[in-house]
Amino acid sequence: MTVALEVAVQDPDGVLVAVRGGADRIELCTALALGGLTPSAALIDAAVAAATPVHVLVRPRAGGFEYSPSEVLVMLDDVRRAVDAGAHGVVVGAVRDGRVDATLVARVRAIAGSAEVTFHRAFDTLADRDQAIDVLAGIGVDRILTSGGASRAIDALDDIARVVARADGRLEVMAGAGIDDSMVGAVAATGVAAIHASAKRVVDEALQIDLGSLAGAGRSTREATDERRVRALRTTIDALERAR
Repeated sequence: MTVALEVAVQDPDGVLVAVRGGADRIELCTALALGGLTPSAALIDAAVAAATPVHVLVRPRAGGFEYSPSEVLVMLDDVRRAVDAGAHGVVVGAVRDGRVDATLVARVRAIAGSAEVTFHRAFDTLADRDQAIDVLAGIGVDRILTSGGASRAIDALDDIARVVARADGRLEVMAGAGIDDSMVGAVAATGVAAIHASAKRVVDEALQIDLGSLAGAGRSTREATDERRVRALRTTIDALERAR
């Protein structure tokens, strides 16, 4: 089985870098440092124009994954707009009372139509992930993104392998969280269909004034997609495939 490379990007330059580096698809978002938030309509348009399949993250705010009725309405509209803009898929995650919010996910699945639906790492917050897999497969979700319940995928390889076994081909399992090229072989050995990585570097900048509680004046940093890291992941995955 060929392992796909998905790169999470948060800005127009990141889209171009991921494409040049050899990503099979892009997860498009903003605010990666917060786990990712819904990107703007213009950014979606720019990413779709880059030709690599684009999956749009739909997450209206930072924090947990239990959403109010007003947030749900925004999320469903964002799903609709992303698909109408030509996105190949959407990425969502919603929890209700400690379980998959099956009602919301089913509504997303219906709106997405032929576009793919990925359930993101909200999955890793659930106590009964076996039940979650069954629920998501029953709804028709295409893919789960998981780190095996750990902060880094490399620290939960056995758990990721158990997710793959439980899914049993009913949906794809993609591993993500802190993966670089040195980890690809071990993560791929769990049987996942794809590897998800942000492949980012830190850019130092200086702010002259306070812009917010998390953006004070002085030395500041931001994260940007690193073409060298994307290419390293691509090269390692390709070498792994040739060795099989």
